[in-house]
Amino acid sequence: MFSILATFSASSGSGGQGNADPFETLFAHVVPQTSFYGIEMPHLFGLQVFDIQLFQLLAMVLIVAFFAPVRSAVVNSGGGRVTKILAGWVAWLRDEVVVPNLGEKDGRRLLPMFLTLFFFIVFMNLLGLVPGALTATASVYTAAGLASLTLLVMIVGGIIVQGPIKFWISLVPSGVPLALVPMLFVLEVLGLIIKPFALTMRLMANMAGGHLVLLSFLGLMFFFGQDPENGLAIGLSVSPIVVGMSVFMMIIEGFVALLQAYVFTLLSAIFVGTCLHPNH
Repeated sequence: MFSILATFSASSGSGGQGNADPFETLFAHVVPQTSFYGIEMPHLFGLQVFDIQLFQLLAMVLIVAFFAPVRSAVVNSGGGRVTKILAGWVAWLRDEVVVPNLGEKDGRRLLPMFLTLFFFIVFMNLLGLVPGALTATASVYTAAGLASLTLLVMIVGGIIVQGPIKFWISLVPSGVPLALVPMLFVLEVLGLIIKPFALTMRLMANMAGGHLVLLSFLGLMFFFGQDPENGLAIGLSVSPIVVGMSVFMMIIEGFVALLQAYVFTLLSAIFVGTCLHPNH
């Protein structure tokens, strides 16, 4: 975020004659880059490492660090406040999100996956609020990768639970006139693809959109400061309002970080549950 503000400052400085294009920087903010603050990212095993992968890796490290003591604390009825809060989140996701949509048996089998999805998204979202960091979930590639995992579990899990033939047959509701079966089958197959697409767009658009709104508020200072005579005075005069709105947006962004992780996990559980048990 601060790098984007620097670009705004450069583009609005000198009477708006700066060379930096803020729109290119905004676009780069949600697209994986091969450099991070001027440092070129390396290749591993012949594959290019991108900047957002640093924060994906950091999110995984934080998950392991925070959850390492949770199991022993729950077993021994101990642990600190953070450990108890995390254990409560796990129990809540199990009892209110996963098991109600997948059933007791399949819910407990797939609980680790949904917990990983939820906390992985939460930590990536929260890391994006750190000054100078990137929001990996604001990239369509990250969101699409997570949604692809949901699609994979929908299809593979449905085939395993129902059987390969019954799974595809069950896509069409029973009692439908025979003449409508081909059309409905095509629509239902498209629905399998549209569901993870909706997950992708919802997560990516909400995370990227929140940052762009915050940037729009902060950019007002640079916009009003372009006046060659009174730009500094005007920019400083609107700064209290701009900073106040920005702080309010940061608070909202913290709430959205949790909300979008919950919505993604809940919808994934619903989509997987309908594939595993279409009659319920």
